[in-house]
Formats: sequence, C-alpha cells, structure tokens
Amino acid sequence: MGGVPTKHHSRGKTRRRRSHLALVSPKLIACPNCKMPALPHRACANCGKYVKKARTKKEVSV
Repeated sequence: MGGVPTKHHSRGKTRRRRSHLALVSPKLIACPNCKMPALPHRACANCGKYVKKARTKKEVSV
C-alpha cells in the first residue's frame, strides 16, 4: 500500500513552507578592466583579471 497523508495541509501552511525555495539572482558587478558583468571576489570570465592582476592566461585562437 502506498503512503496516504493523514492530515490535510492548508494552502497557507504549504506556501509558508515553500517560501524559502525561491531562487535568488546572482549579484553581478562590472569588471574594472573590461566592464563586463562578473561575480564579485572572482576573476573575470571575459578578461581573466582580478584586482587588476592577470590570474589566467587568455588563449588566442588563430
């Protein structure tokens, strides 16, 4: 036999429980070097710089 709920949960109770499941958008800042959106405290995905220092080498394709 399958499980059957023993008590009825009201809409308010269900929605109050689910209120913490909302997604949050990432907080983006403008990269000081290339002005593209980037996550704070991380190297820029576009230019690879973090606090005006090159952290990754940009691959150049010919």
